[in-house]
Amino acid sequence: MTRVVVAGDVMLDRYLFGSTGRISPEAPVPVVHVQQTDDRAGGAANVAVNLASLGVETRLVGVVGQDETADALEAIMASRDIRCDFHRVSDRPTITKTRVQSRGQQLIRLDQENTSAMPGDAVVEVLRKSIDGAGAVVLSDYGKGALTDVRAMISLCRDAGLPVLVDPKGTDFGKYRGASVLTPNMSEFEAVAGRCDSDDTLVSKARRMLTDLDLGALLVTRSEKGMLLVEPGKDPLFLSTQAREVFDVTGAGDTVIATLAGSRASGQDWASAAALANVAAGLVVRKIGVASVTPGEISAFLHQRGQGGRGLVGPKELRLLVAESRQRGERVIMTNGCFDVLHAGHVSYLEEAKSLGDRLIVAVNDDPSVKRLKGEKRPINALQDRLLVLAGLAAVDWVVPFSDDTPQALIADILPDVLVKGGDYLPEDIAGGKEVLANGGEVRVLAFRDGLSSSRIIDKLRD
Repeated sequence: MTRVVVAGDVMLDRYLFGSTGRISPEAPVPVVHVQQTDDRAGGAANVAVNLASLGVETRLVGVVGQDETADALEAIMASRDIRCDFHRVSDRPTITKTRVQSRGQQLIRLDQENTSAMPGDAVVEVLRKSIDGAGAVVLSDYGKGALTDVRAMISLCRDAGLPVLVDPKGTDFGKYRGASVLTPNMSEFEAVAGRCDSDDTLVSKARRMLTDLDLGALLVTRSEKGMLLVEPGKDPLFLSTQAREVFDVTGAGDTVIATLAGSRASGQDWASAAALANVAAGLVVRKIGVASVTPGEISAFLHQRGQGGRGLVGPKELRLLVAESRQRGERVIMTNGCFDVLHAGHVSYLEEAKSLGDRLIVAVNDDPSVKRLKGEKRPINALQDRLLVLAGLAAVDWVVPFSDDTPQALIADILPDVLVKGGDYLPEDIAGGKEVLANGGEVRVLAFRDGLSSSRIIDKLRD
């Protein structure tokens, strides 16, 4: 599983919601009757939440106080399966931003923090112990003191052979020298490099920054203009914004660097990772408040654009994809089989199955279960090859493997709207059929094309 370590300024965003109907007699300020409190991860902790939402195993390194706020933040992280390697100190509180809101308006924000420089050695040592087995490291700098010795952190990651991605802060980008990539927004970039009145000027200044800071890449986020990726020796890559509607840009930078890190840790190049981060940013700005996106949301978006959103998935991701599909009012179809030697009969059958709804799931027996069902000489094609071929068919949306002799447990978990099987079956004899029918779904039996079967093809080849 892909693992990413996030280190930086962690904080708790606390929202107090309530009604107000009178002015205080003590001062000309509204009196808010607090009715709801909502604690959310902020700063570097929100980057970690974004990574976890993408299905990335995540560890979080940061500085917190010895207080209840730190415990609350750690509990939020634990609920997302994020491991916290916090350096707890007694001389500063856990950074907390408390917002009081009433009738959809923020009335005041109260900040608790101590941003004075602190010895960085302790945090570097925590990071050193946390990066074992990681595929990438994110340094999330909010200028609150956790990354005092950021140079040592970058050096540590480079020595370990890990890509280190930095979300910078301030006007001294020199301290990030040697990073794999920086992700400033346009205003942050111009504050360091100077005003850019044209794309040519922007690219020129970006290339100069690449050289001066010995960076592996530079990704400048440009709000409604999208993004610019610049790498040494390559043409600049301009990515148009993917946002159709913008409700709130809060935390969009966290989503960008999280998606970039997760993609890079899984082996993608910077261009592919940036393109995916651009999609994720376009989705997250449609949401209110600090938010994150899921692989299912990205897949659905790409699918709607004709750019993907299909392919090989595991049972956990499939559940999310199906849930999101149903929220869009889509009809989910499911079938299963070995699909050892794919032929025209399979293709015709799958196209007919897809015509019954909007999304088609194909569950595929893994190699040991095919061997149990078909004999020691089967399968002819290994599971991964069978999955890839099926995923390439236009009719197929998602392909998921299973290891039991029948997919009953998987079907009972997914509960498609229509369960389809080919051959001479009775609906009540089809694995998972009873569960689908009990849930109000349908079970359909489709005919295979005469004279076509994997076994016959295999026999011909052997003869």
